[in-house]
Amino acid sequence: MENPYIKQFPELMNGKTIMYCHGFGSAASSGTVKLIRQTFPNSRVVAFDIPVHPAEAIAFLKEKVAQEKPHLIIGTSMGGMYAEMLYGVDRICVNPAFEMGQTMKEHGMTGKQVWQNPRQDGETEFMVTKALVKEYHEMTEQNFVLLEAMSAEERAEEQRRVWGLFGDADPVVHTFDLYHSHYPQAAHFHGEHRMDDRSFMNGVVPVIRWIDDRQERRERQIVYIDASTLRDSYDKPKSSLVKAFQMLIETYQVYIVMPAPTNDHAALDADAQWIERYLSTPAHDHVVYTNRKDLLYGDYFIDAAPDDNFMGTALEYGSDEFKTWEEVMVFFERLRPVS
Repeated sequence: MENPYIKQFPELMNGKTIMYCHGFGSAASSGTVKLIRQTFPNSRVVAFDIPVHPAEAIAFLKEKVAQEKPHLIIGTSMGGMYAEMLYGVDRICVNPAFEMGQTMKEHGMTGKQVWQNPRQDGETEFMVTKALVKEYHEMTEQNFVLLEAMSAEERAEEQRRVWGLFGDADPVVHTFDLYHSHYPQAAHFHGEHRMDDRSFMNGVVPVIRWIDDRQERRERQIVYIDASTLRDSYDKPKSSLVKAFQMLIETYQVYIVMPAPTNDHAALDADAQWIERYLSTPAHDHVVYTNRKDLLYGDYFIDAAPDDNFMGTALEYGSDEFKTWEEVMVFFERLRPVS
């Protein structure tokens, strides 16, 4: 049966190398590696069995980075913890286990463990001792150390290279605040600790798109979506809104336009929570608060009451031509180039 969440993006990371760092107890044969390869068919995706001992592991990964010269590193859980320390490369840390030693202790991960995926050396089991847990405690203390020792200019450049993505239902790792105290680019996605197809597509792929756009200096046309088109009378997304939003972000730079509250500052939090709940990662840092929509510069504006001074193409949501989001999607589908 066809997976409804899987899509291919051959234009993204085209001809580039993506390196994946797996989580604790996993291997390079992880299904996530296959998912990345399937999603980006024109990329070279590399992954390696990470050694159990952390000092050996970080040395091993730094060597692989030097050899493979990846354009992007994606690390999940333990791999996200290591990815933070692989400076000088664009990186995405997914549910990074920055408190790995404590996590191992809290979740009873000592004793004999079974590898979750086949390892190249054929080993099927490994032991987690108290000494190994201590090694992970010591390794995680090295996270952020080199970053904080950098000059302000170097630190800003490194921070620009790194994204932290955190599942909003993760029962294992809770390091959002720790990460965000060192890196500004931190966002939530809908998902748990283990990344599935849906959370990868809706949470990670949009960030990969932003990274690839920056690497390529790619300028996308801008679409503004006004707050008046988002919610129904029950404060839920209007029919097909989420579907349309997901379609638009594949081609355009999409921004949500919200009214700027002059005195009711609590409305800012309420709006942000609604957007995060329903539009999630792709809307992160893509919200514009303004009471002067006529000052916005872009290509398209979807609005229930378009401003006549907007210099681009205005789509009047709710009109006979664009009565619902389905009609909006048809309009933009017609603009897509024929392949």
